[in-house]
Amino acid sequence: MRYKSQSVAYWYFAVAMVLFGLQLVFGLLSASKYLGPDPLLYILPFDVTKVIHTNLLIVWVLTGFMGATYWMVPDESRTELHSVKLAYIQLVLWVLMGVSAIIGYLFRFGTGNKLLEQPLPHKIVIVICMLIFLYNIGMTIKKAGRFTTTEGVLMIGLVTSALLFFPALLHYENYTVSIFYRWWTIHLWVEGVWMMIMGAFLAYLLIRLSGADREVMEKWLYVIVGLVFIAGILGTAHHYYWVGVPTYWLPIGGLFSALEPAALVGMAMYAYSAIRRAGMSHPNKLALHWTIGSALFSLFGAGLLGLAHTWPSVNKWTHGTLITAMHGHAAFYGAYAMIVLAMITYALPSLTRGRSEEGSSLGYWAFWLQIAGMFGMTLSFATAGIGQVYLERIMGMGYLDAQLKIQVHFLMLIATASLFTIGVALFIYDFFRHAPAFLVDNQEETPAAARASL
Repeated sequence: MRYKSQSVAYWYFAVAMVLFGLQLVFGLLSASKYLGPDPLLYILPFDVTKVIHTNLLIVWVLTGFMGATYWMVPDESRTELHSVKLAYIQLVLWVLMGVSAIIGYLFRFGTGNKLLEQPLPHKIVIVICMLIFLYNIGMTIKKAGRFTTTEGVLMIGLVTSALLFFPALLHYENYTVSIFYRWWTIHLWVEGVWMMIMGAFLAYLLIRLSGADREVMEKWLYVIVGLVFIAGILGTAHHYYWVGVPTYWLPIGGLFSALEPAALVGMAMYAYSAIRRAGMSHPNKLALHWTIGSALFSLFGAGLLGLAHTWPSVNKWTHGTLITAMHGHAAFYGAYAMIVLAMITYALPSLTRGRSEEGSSLGYWAFWLQIAGMFGMTLSFATAGIGQVYLERIMGMGYLDAQLKIQVHFLMLIATASLFTIGVALFIYDFFRHAPAFLVDNQEETPAAARASL
C-alpha cells in the first residue's frame, strides 16, 4: 500500500463481503421454495426473498466498486485521498440506507419496480452518497494533477452510472412506461457503463500483476469503450421486444445485442494478450486467477449466454423464463462479482496483518469452488429453462404444472448453489481471518514496478 488513505478500501470491502454473504442466504432460500412445501410462506414469501436477493447483489457490487476505486485512484494519481472523513461518512450513510431498505422489504415497503425497489427517501440517500463519492474522487485527481487513461475510463463509468440513476427517481403510474424507463438505468448500468468500470479495474490489475505495457493496455481500453457505447446503448432495445413498443425495436435490439459480446471478446483478448506478453511473474497469482477468470467468465456468461437468447426469434420463447436467470447469474458473477473479488485479493495483503502475498490454499479453494458452483448453477438454470420453455410456451402447460415437471432441476440447482456458497464462505472467512493492518510501503520501487506505474 503506497498511501495511508487507501486503507478506507478495507472497510468498503468488509461491508461488501457481509452483503455478499447475505445475498447468498436469501438466494438459497428463494431456490428452496421451488421444491416446497414452504414453512416460511407467510413470514418470508418468495417475492420478499427474491427482492432482497437481487437488491443485495446491486448494493454489494456497488460497495465493492467504491472500495476498489478508493484503492485504485490514490495509487494511479500518486497522492492521498482528498478526504478520508468524507469516505467514512459516505460508508455510514450507505450502510444505513442498505439496512433500512432490507428491513423495509420485509414489510413490503418498496416501489415494486424490479431491481429499483428502493423507496424515494432511500434513493435520495443513494444520490447523496454518489455525490460525496464522485466529489472525493474528483478532488483527489485534481489535487494530484495526474490523470491516466485508466482513471479516465473509470471516471466516465462512475459519473454516467450516477447520471443514469436519475430515471429511477421518477415514478410512472403506467407499469409499461415504468418498465421502459427502468432499463435506462438497469441495462445501461450492467451492459453499458459498468463494463467501463470493469474494464478500468481489469486494465489496472493487468498492469500491476503482469507488468504489461500501460500504453498497450490503454489502447485496448479505447476499443472496449467504443464497443460498449456502440452496442450497449442501442442494445437496450432487447428489453423492449414485448412491452408494447413499436416493432422497429426488434431489428435494433437483435442487431446491437448481437454486437454486445464484441466488447467482452475484446476484454478476454487483452487479458490473454497481457499474460502472454508478460507472463505470471507477480507473486500474487491468486489475484491474477480472479482477474483472468473475470474476463473469461464474462465472455461466457454475459457474452455467449446473453447472445443465445436475445435474438427476437428466440427471445419470444425464452423471455421471462429460467433462461433469463441462467444468463443473469453467470453474467453478473463473471463481469462484476469476480472483478470486485480480484481487486480485493490484490489489495488485501497490504491491508491485513500476516497474509501471504502469494495467497493461501484456502483462497484457491474459494476460487475453484465458486467457479465450479456457478457453472453448475448455470447448467441447472439452462436445463430447467429449456424444459419450462417447451412445456409452457410450446405445449401450453400451466405455470405451476410445468414447475412440477422441472422440479428435479432445482435439486441440482441447490446442490451446485451450495457448492458455490461454500466457496464464497471460504473467501469471506479468508478475508476476515487476518486482522487489518494498514502499513504504508515506503520502499523504493523496482524498475519493473516503476514502469508499471507510468
